[in-house]
Amino acid sequence: MSAQPWLRIVAPAAVGIFLLALWEAAIRLAGVPQYILPTPSAIAASLWTDGPSLLGSLLVTLRITLAALAAAALLGGMIALVFSLSRVIEISLFPYAVILQVTPIVAIAPLIIIWIHVPFLALLVCAWIVAFFPIVSNTTVGLNSADRNLLALFRLYGATSWQVLWLLRVPTALPYFFAGLRISGGLALIGAVVAEFVAGTGGAETGLAYRILEAGYRLAIPRLFAALFLLSVTGIAIYLVLDFISRRLLRNWHESAAAMEEE
Repeated sequence: MSAQPWLRIVAPAAVGIFLLALWEAAIRLAGVPQYILPTPSAIAASLWTDGPSLLGSLLVTLRITLAALAAAALLGGMIALVFSLSRVIEISLFPYAVILQVTPIVAIAPLIIIWIHVPFLALLVCAWIVAFFPIVSNTTVGLNSADRNLLALFRLYGATSWQVLWLLRVPTALPYFFAGLRISGGLALIGAVVAEFVAGTGGAETGLAYRILEAGYRLAIPRLFAALFLLSVTGIAIYLVLDFISRRLLRNWHESAAAMEEE
């Protein structure tokens, strides 16, 4: 039995309100200082007073995130296409994509910032390194998941390799591509924040990560939590937008999106 649409909103909201009330009561009853763990009301007050400056910094972080996500989608999709065309190229280069993925970005971000003298471009590269692998991996799997019977049918009718690619493999890979894109949306935000942590210590950028560092140095913990709240809301918004786009593009022909629309 499918859940009512309103329940998808009301149920999580009710749980969130309950947890916030429990958090507020526990801090007040225990007498925990605000500079150790602030109450939700103190965070909300800081969000109200510091909102304009935090939103300005959020725009800087969001600009890097969206640029990195766009680059990851474009380059990741192109790399996956190349992998699908040549098994030798995939075997030769895929391990290096894995190496980039498993290398901690916090370890190589200082080097990238030193090598690339343009601050925005350096942060963009850091965020891209974190975000591109899910798109490459998922899209490659999708391109190689075309139905064997349909492949045989295409060959029977004399289809060229490019026709097989664009008319069969690419449509088959689209759900995989969008699944990777939804993952990469959050990873691009994480990569941008990590890069800003490194660059922000030198004052190169005034993104939201720099505001978090600044609040921590000044023990303005409610402001720090307010910045974290904005980052969380931004990550959720990016995921929901990408999920909406994926459903709209796939709902008329793919079972996964059609099933979600019917719930």
